[in-house]
Amino acid sequence: MGDIFLSETLGTMTLILLGNGVVANVLLSQSKGQNSGWIVITAGWGFGVFAGVAVALSIYPEGGAHINPAVTIGLATIGLTPWGDVPVYIAGQFVGAFVGAVLVWLAYSNHWSATEDPGLKLACYSTGPAIRDTTANGITEILG
Repeated sequence: MGDIFLSETLGTMTLILLGNGVVANVLLSQSKGQNSGWIVITAGWGFGVFAGVAVALSIYPEGGAHINPAVTIGLATIGLTPWGDVPVYIAGQFVGAFVGAVLVWLAYSNHWSATEDPGLKLACYSTGPAIRDTTANGITEILG
């Protein structure tokens, strides 16, 4: 159980550190990557997923590197992960996500106050539609 928790914690932390880190780098004022665009964010998140899986697998290869509660629940539902292990996986993922988010906040500590737009700060940790239209946004989420 300890290997699962450590694997998921460090794998998820790596995912969030690199994924949210690239968003902060692109959006926050006076960063080296400011305004570099969505392709940099997409590539950064892709690399973040790869690195998170690599870290998790290096610690506990048998665990499968879920690094996402939806993956864990999906695998348990189809019988590939024991339900008894699900709380340990998810606890590790929550801890790892929190630590990764804190590390991003610390890494960009000088940039938060330099960024006036609160929407850009929020976007470092959450998503939102470019055009707010509840019906169209709902359809997009359902399709996704």
